[in-house]
Amino acid sequence: MSSHFASQKLTTTNDVTNDIQQPSYSVVAYITAYQDLAALSRCIQAIKAQSYPIQRIVVVDNSPIPLSLKDSLDVLQWSHPTNIGISGGLRKLIAWTTYQTYDFVWMFDQDSQPAPDCLDQLIQAYARLAKKHPVGIVAPLPVDPRTQYVVPPGCFIRDRFEGIEITPATQAQPCDSPITSGSLLWLKTVDSVAPPDVRLFIDGIDLDYGWRLKQAGYQNFVIPKAVMSHNFGYPTEVRFLGKKKVFQAYSALRYYYIARNHTYLELKFSKGRYKLTCALKRLKFVVAQTVWLSIADTDCKIQKIWACLAGTYNGFLGNLDQQFRGISLDPIMAEYKKGGNAND
Repeated sequence: MSSHFASQKLTTTNDVTNDIQQPSYSVVAYITAYQDLAALSRCIQAIKAQSYPIQRIVVVDNSPIPLSLKDSLDVLQWSHPTNIGISGGLRKLIAWTTYQTYDFVWMFDQDSQPAPDCLDQLIQAYARLAKKHPVGIVAPLPVDPRTQYVVPPGCFIRDRFEGIEITPATQAQPCDSPITSGSLLWLKTVDSVAPPDVRLFIDGIDLDYGWRLKQAGYQNFVIPKAVMSHNFGYPTEVRFLGKKKVFQAYSALRYYYIARNHTYLELKFSKGRYKLTCALKRLKFVVAQTVWLSIADTDCKIQKIWACLAGTYNGFLGNLDQQFRGISLDPIMAEYKKGGNAND
């Protein structure tokens, strides 16, 4: 295992009164795209507008018909019309970086837009934290601009992942699993931590990867001064027992992978008697989810309820090979085999 601690590369800027040393790292940005050219273009523009320089932008385009980017000579676009998911794209990107000289990969969903100083804040925080900790990921504060909801990072507590509250005054909040989008990954970690399991496809990748980084001795942090806009599901208002609630709606595909992957991962990470309490909580969750779906969603209710039930069932079985209908495992596993063995 290589040393967890980063050896900083420094450039020096001379001031009138003193010498100021600023960390200088090479960063490649990565975006997973799917059938939304406008969102992808906004994400790319926000990345290009960073006050800290980005060396390269790589896009894995899972759209059936490749998206046509204009003025994108500096963007490397890989088309996968069979859809290899977020996990397959990340695994391909990480394998590619082993032949490059980048220090970090900055990971994004297409519906995220970092503030102009976001990367600069993350780099400064990393340089500061890496003096004391073996840092795996530093991540921004993700805020949904439609609801002002702060998407919390996860911490695994006994038998489940729980979101932890982040306050703006916090300088750096340690956590197990920041959300994937916006996470700045120190690439030296790939020497000792296997890339994401491609069978997870789209959900729970952050929970799995962040937790495995933590188990390998790295620490992950959310930096509240680094802000990123991130559309979190489809907010839907519903009244329940006289109270207004905001319910995050998704496609049936997302419901399937949320149910399957969270059930699988939480059971996998729970130990001893907590496996039983985990199982009971997952059953309680799927019942609550089906109730919410019957109240809040107006389209495809039966399909989405089926997705929750089938996902939970396969999660209990540990059956990650069973993908959502319409998703072929063949191209996913082709990428999987290129990157090494399963993360079981």
